[in-house]
Amino acid sequence: MKPLLGILGGTFDPIHFGHLRPALDVKQALGLEQIRFLPNSIPPHREQPWLDAATRQSLLEIALQDMPGFELDCRELEREGKSYMVDTLASLHGNFPDHHLCLILGMDAFAGLHQWHQWQRILEQCHIVVIGRPGFDWPSVPELQALEACRTSDANELKQVSTGRILLQSVTQLDISASEIRKQLQAGLDIRYLLPEAVRLKLLEITK
Repeated sequence: MKPLLGILGGTFDPIHFGHLRPALDVKQALGLEQIRFLPNSIPPHREQPWLDAATRQSLLEIALQDMPGFELDCRELEREGKSYMVDTLASLHGNFPDHHLCLILGMDAFAGLHQWHQWQRILEQCHIVVIGRPGFDWPSVPELQALEACRTSDANELKQVSTGRILLQSVTQLDISASEIRKQLQAGLDIRYLLPEAVRLKLLEITK
């Protein structure tokens, strides 16, 4: 059995409690040794981030500084070109050969997995932990039906087998989105209680 390393990618534009609380739920439920937050440089499947890379990195540093086991990983920001998860996982294996990697995805991201670059290779390099509301189930996407054979309800399997398992994990659902935070900021509304206070203050400072 090997320890589990969580991988949480995204634009984090900006980081907020809707990212942080579910990540903590997964860390505690599965006994992850740590979760590495990987901000995208150039996301291939969505519009370019509102905040520049340096700002998003700075806000993540502030948000994660007091949480043991939450680590900022900037390899995608440092790598040229688009941020493909298949490349990131290969890189992480080089740094963490004694861990099993667990890619944490929301249900919407998982339902679009078949649109990712070389998506069939993802489960060759990691497990996938799909997070959502209590009672959620497998997405009705034809391309993903074959992957249901990889599904497990036993978190211990993630430690026993190196790759290839998919676990559906219920987490606290906070109806917070980065896009809504951006809209409120631009409208001059108060965004407190949507993200860590230190992040809010820094965000107000750099966007005023």
